[in-house]
Amino acid sequence: MTQAERDRLVALKKAKKRLITQKQAAEEIGVTERQVRRLLRKLRRKGDRAVIHELRGRLSNRRLPAEVEQRAMGILADPVYRGFGPTLAAEYLRNQHEITVSKETLRQWMVKAGLWKAGRRRVVEVHQWRPRRSRCGELVQWDTSTHDWLEGRGEQIYLISMIDDATSRLFARFVRHDTSQENMRLLWSYLTRFGRPLSFYTDKAGMFQVAVKSKRQEQREGLDRQPMPPTQIARALRELGIVWIPAHSPQAKGRVERQFLTAQDRLVKGMRVAGVCTLEAANSYLEEEFLPWWNQTLTVEPASAEDAHRPLGKEHDLAAILSHVEDRQVTNDYTIRWDGKFYQIDRRDVWPGMRKAMVRVEQRLDETIAVRFQGQYVGVRRCAPSLRELSAPTESKPSRRATKPPHKSEWMKNFSLRSGPSIRQAIEASNAHD
Repeated sequence: MTQAERDRLVALKKAKKRLITQKQAAEEIGVTERQVRRLLRKLRRKGDRAVIHELRGRLSNRRLPAEVEQRAMGILADPVYRGFGPTLAAEYLRNQHEITVSKETLRQWMVKAGLWKAGRRRVVEVHQWRPRRSRCGELVQWDTSTHDWLEGRGEQIYLISMIDDATSRLFARFVRHDTSQENMRLLWSYLTRFGRPLSFYTDKAGMFQVAVKSKRQEQREGLDRQPMPPTQIARALRELGIVWIPAHSPQAKGRVERQFLTAQDRLVKGMRVAGVCTLEAANSYLEEEFLPWWNQTLTVEPASAEDAHRPLGKEHDLAAILSHVEDRQVTNDYTIRWDGKFYQIDRRDVWPGMRKAMVRVEQRLDETIAVRFQGQYVGVRRCAPSLRELSAPTESKPSRRATKPPHKSEWMKNFSLRSGPSIRQAIEASNAHD
């Protein structure tokens, strides 16, 4: 019996003994006088159980059969569903095994079967959430997650994600290496599909920002640090007219960090059930299953319906912008050196003033080379390997020929064993000198 039922029983007994009126009892327990009279009649028939609901302790008419519970627990006991929570397990039971059960009912079943341990998460530190941007494409968070995505079934892969701050729309891809080239490939796909966002929000990784170097004495004196050249991705974003914003802490870009937590739970388990073992299969599952589910379930409507993405113009040559770019000087014979190789500029593209001038060399994502001088591309071809390159040493430098050591003088040999002059002879020799 609950405390409310005890209070109701006390009021009914006072009304039964005529200590208070039925009207006063009705006001005290919050019912009508007619209901008080019904309860008094029931109190005379059943005693104190009159205040307890008749259905208490009875099984629900909508209770699922025990066979359904046994089948569901048998499925979730399989090692492939290890670590599944009630919410995710309910989705897989409904989609994969045609067992429809609410997540709360499934939670009770899993706790009883020992497949789930209920507990409260301890809040270590509270961070104030930053309000979302108002328009889609106004700010896109960009980061890479290092995790055992295939759980040892295949090679080590990385997940690069771009999530819109206003809508939480997700765009991601698995790669073998977290390099500037792989990030540029994902950026190319994003720009082709959605256009140019106003800004990207990333961490201060080396592919986005060059580490500032300064001497200790300059730091003590408070001198200004020398500006560092931009990275290849920073240069590409500048040429595309996209603002790069660095995050000073992981909590600052919390939206993409929380997305990684969800992916490391649901995406890993989904690929485990699907038997994904390769990079290609992981990207296929990501694009066909996880991203559609995310963008249909977890996205929100922006405050403004206007899309802040800008279309790509004719001046935005993605193949040229999203490449490794450096400047090289043209030699007197109109050649340039790149990656230890020489390239000859086509005779038809030789212009006045090109000798000793600087040209822009672009190594594209497809490993081809393009050279631009004063905004115009010139034809180049790789020169034949030189004799020095062909005769590259394949063996270590021969050691110096051992020479016979010179003959050692023996005039000091047994010097300590030789007999010296007597005292009389030494005195006579000394007097003779005087």
